[in-house]
Amino acid sequence: MQKHTIFGNRVHIYKRDNSKYWQCSTYLEGRNHRISTKEDSIQHAKEIAEDWYLELRGESRAGILKYEKTFAEVAALFMDEYEVITEGQRSSRWTQGHETRLRIHLVPFFGELHISDVTAGKVQEYRVHRMKSAGKVNPYAEDNRPVKMTAPSRSTIHNEIVTLRQVLKTAIRHGWLDALPDLSPPYKTQGKIVHRPWFSPVEYKQLYTATREYAREAPEHVRWSAEQVHDYVLLMANTGLRPDEIKNLQHRDVEIVEDEATGETILEIEVRGKRGIGYCKSTAGAVMPYERLLNRPKPPRLLKDDEKCKVIYPKPTDLLFPGSHIKLFNNLLKRNGLKFDRDGNARTAYSLRHTYICLRLMEGADIYQIAKNCRTSVEMIEKHYAAHLKDMIDTSLINVRKKK
Repeated sequence: MQKHTIFGNRVHIYKRDNSKYWQCSTYLEGRNHRISTKEDSIQHAKEIAEDWYLELRGESRAGILKYEKTFAEVAALFMDEYEVITEGQRSSRWTQGHETRLRIHLVPFFGELHISDVTAGKVQEYRVHRMKSAGKVNPYAEDNRPVKMTAPSRSTIHNEIVTLRQVLKTAIRHGWLDALPDLSPPYKTQGKIVHRPWFSPVEYKQLYTATREYAREAPEHVRWSAEQVHDYVLLMANTGLRPDEIKNLQHRDVEIVEDEATGETILEIEVRGKRGIGYCKSTAGAVMPYERLLNRPKPPRLLKDDEKCKVIYPKPTDLLFPGSHIKLFNNLLKRNGLKFDRDGNARTAYSLRHTYICLRLMEGADIYQIAKNCRTSVEMIEKHYAAHLKDMIDTSLINVRKKK
């Protein structure tokens, strides 16, 4: 590192090995101050450093010297507040995601900047920096993390900007920043809305037919799991539950009732998941799979040693699906050519929820009632589902001709 001093060692001018610009720093009123001169010439850098130091001295004597927090300091405060305030409301994995994005990407880039220097232009520089990071080693990442040869995805950059926005809002709350800079991406202001992976009616029939046949023909040691997967598919596609919601579902949360509005036998479900506690009413197609779950004995591997010789059925406090069958479900999708849709998007258990919503819309169900039953918003359904279904277009309102 190259160093120079002026004003009797009161101002230090230095240039780091990885930078072409000279920096300057001074110690005034018990605090370090530093800026970048944005100059690669030492003579010009000294002139800027002189003007900067004299301006600081003038502000100090007038009592208006402003002490600004750096981005790194505000980020540390944000994490302390976020972990305490959101305890029990946000998953530990989501909180850890904020910490990881700050440590690996955001603080190394913005850390030394005063919080007011994080402008819309600087955020755009960050986006360009991240898009050019393909194939480069990040010294702040974990040692065992492989170097990515592709640029970060749009969603990755979006999540990093979300974390950045939270830090800037923390600064606003504490009075260190007057307003939030424009964080919207220029040039590509509206992302392409894609159809979420789902199973069309023909593909859904192919799927549950395949799971039913596998449940019949599966070897003895995997038959219980195969039967569970078959009922899992039918329940998900007839209730619209999220995977985490059905994972937490216990038998005492489900009740078989006669629906007065339709005269059909359905399930009333008390849901605990992403949105807290909510309620769901299934279609009639979910009743038979649930009855099979009720009458299916537990496998020996889930029983205690003194229960191995007994036939034990699920209790009200038992989970509907006590084991994870994701691997078996994915293998069934691959064997039947259903793992990817026509756009190359991978189908997962979440695709069964999307299938439920799309099938209900195709049958003419009210979009507001679907949103309530699925514990989501009408806007989300219109954006990701209704815009892609031909049944949502009313030709009687389109193919209109005026009388001549």
